[in-house]
Formats: sequence, C-alpha cells, structure tokens
Amino acid sequence: MGRYQPAILGGLFIGVISGLPFISIINACCCAGVIAGGVLVTYLLQQNSPVPVATSEAAIQGLLAGVLGGIVMTLITAALASVTGPVLFDQIRDQISSNNDLPPDLRDNMLRFLTGTNMMVLGVLVWVPMYAVFSMAGALLGLAFFRKKTPPPAAPPPMTPQM
Repeated sequence: MGRYQPAILGGLFIGVISGLPFISIINACCCAGVIAGGVLVTYLLQQNSPVPVATSEAAIQGLLAGVLGGIVMTLITAALASVTGPVLFDQIRDQISSNNDLPPDLRDNMLRFLTGTNMMVLGVLVWVPMYAVFSMAGALLGLAFFRKKTPPPAAPPPMTPQM
C-alpha cells in the first residue's frame, strides 16, 4: 500500500459521504461522516503496519484526507448543482428580491453574489479547512481504537554467577 493511500481512501470516503444528497445528513451530527473518514484512515494505517502508528502520522494523514474530502465534496456538489442549481438559485433570488426589509444595496450585492462559481469558492473556503480539522480529530480518535499495543521490552537473559 502506498504511503498516502489511506489518506486518499479516507478522503474519497469523506467526499462521497458529504457530497451525496440524503447521505450527507450524517454530517448533521457533529460532522460524523468526516470523523468516520479520519477513523478509517487510522484503521488503514494500522492494518498495514506491524508497529504502532505514530500520532503525528495519523494526524497528517487525517488532515490530508479532510482536505481531499472537502475538495471531492465540493466537486460532487458542483456537479449536482449544475442540474438542480438553477431552480434553487431562482427561488433564492426571488426570496431576496421580494424581501423589503433588506436595504437595497445589500439586496443588490446578495443577488450579484449568488452565482455557481461564487458559491463553489465559498464552499471550498469553508468546507476544506473544517473537514481537515474534523478528519484529523477522527484520525486521532482512531488511534484510541486501532493502535497496536507496544510489546513490553524483552527481559534480559538471567545472569549466571561467574566463578
């Protein structure tokens, strides 16, 4: 297994779980899907190592999985938004336009901002760092579950008295 394969597989897991409609509801509970992806990273790391996984290695791999997962989730969401987005954006624009409580300048700025590209950039700026942190936390949590115990040091051979 390659060095970064656990991070890649964990990131794909995070991205798919987070990007697909109805399945992404898992993340409503404290980013549970993202944390599970981090735990998966640690599991995969430990399965391929005869010695206990270092905490730093699990943290870095979890961080990488979160970054990749955030990017994959954004790409999946963008692909789905190209199909459902126009209808959704039209509904949001109608609600903003009809809201008389908003100042006109703010209303105009919000209507200009609501484009697919702007929403995708905003998603990357918000989701990627958040997923990186939660995935790293999941990887560190996975150490508590899957880290192999360090064997006790071997006892020295018994000393025989010299005569």
